[in-house]
Amino acid sequence: MMRKTSLILLGAAAGIALTLITTQPRVEFIGARAQAAAADTYRQLSLFGDVFERVRADYVERPDDGKLIESAINGMLAGLDPHSSYMDSKSFRDMQVQTRGEFGGLGIEVTMEDGLIKVVAPIDETPAAKAGIMANDIITHLDEEPVQGLTLNQAVEKMRGPVNTKIKLKVMRKGQDKPTEISITRDIIRVRSVRPRLEGDDVGFIRVSQFNEQTTEGLKKAIADLSTQAGDKLKGFIIDLRNNPGGLLDQAISVSDAFLEKGEIVSTRGRNAEETQRFNARAGDLTKAKPVIVLINGGSASASEIVAGALQDHRRATVIGTRSFGKGSVQTIIPLGSGNGALRLTTARYFTPSGRSIQAKGISPDIEVLQDVPEELKARTDTRGEASLRGHLKAEGSEETGSQSYIPPDPKDDKALHNALDLIRGITKNSAYPPNPKTAVPN
Repeated sequence: MMRKTSLILLGAAAGIALTLITTQPRVEFIGARAQAAAADTYRQLSLFGDVFERVRADYVERPDDGKLIESAINGMLAGLDPHSSYMDSKSFRDMQVQTRGEFGGLGIEVTMEDGLIKVVAPIDETPAAKAGIMANDIITHLDEEPVQGLTLNQAVEKMRGPVNTKIKLKVMRKGQDKPTEISITRDIIRVRSVRPRLEGDDVGFIRVSQFNEQTTEGLKKAIADLSTQAGDKLKGFIIDLRNNPGGLLDQAISVSDAFLEKGEIVSTRGRNAEETQRFNARAGDLTKAKPVIVLINGGSASASEIVAGALQDHRRATVIGTRSFGKGSVQTIIPLGSGNGALRLTTARYFTPSGRSIQAKGISPDIEVLQDVPEELKARTDTRGEASLRGHLKAEGSEETGSQSYIPPDPKDDKALHNALDLIRGITKNSAYPPNPKTAVPN
């Protein structure tokens, strides 16, 4: 909403400046041209109104006016680019839940299997974990209603709800002849977007799965915990951004800032030069200058690419893996009033500190490591990234390229991880990162 206001103010300011610096005939010419354009727009809006009325009057069945308008809005936005869209009130609420990273629920990660809900894992210290829900449990009923026939999203929506309300699950478990009924009271669930672990006893591995409101705090805690666990043995950190689809811009900036002492992190550039914004790091590297390696692949998009690009440009991290997705555009969420949902509108492009546009090009790794994929899964990993999406924003400055997607391998077969571990264990405190003169910026 603030952005919408600022755009209006900038437009007004530009008009005033133009009037002051041009002669009267030029102002009249621009005014006449603007009036002609406005008249053409009104004619097209009149055409839309005619079509709308014709559909309402003559369609074979009486259409829903609200759905007609919503479809027209969706069509208008879909014609712009793949990421601009209209969200109805429910979609808007779901998006807010996702970006907040917390909701009222049970605390289980689930997937769909043979039409039933399968538990991937209960989240530690949540109602589901305390109630005894286990990985691989099959949920067959929710409050006596069969799960069969529901979509995964519908089932998840039923499990979520107000804090302190109860839900009854019927669960089938391997080794048991009949289902178990488990009653669980919902509580606040915080999505774990950051998962740390020690590799051996000397390298901190931090998996970042998305950028929600909890991510930066989760990262800070992970760095502190791993530093305490490893003590003097700690050689450095591996930040795994593979298959991370992105999220909030401010979280991408603060995550990058955690590893930098100074310098630009990212800039966003809109239609007008006045809209350019630059975001800079503040002093304070939380890792105390320990070596850092970032893992990316074709599923690393948006906020992930901001982090990888910033650390790469400042030569603060070595980037390993395959080319990232290439989603280098900024979407602004504009609420449309009570009950009317929101507009997700592409308003700018991202640029790395050295001025590289991420859009439709992605981040190229310093060290390319291709992961072996089983033959039967290759079709699922065949994607060309942002550049393959119909109607995508064009790249700026060079040829568009694609990217390779990825299915997470077993850690023992994870080539990128093993390469990162070998590299980080070979880096001494005083050695430099591999120079990359094409992307490096003064630091």
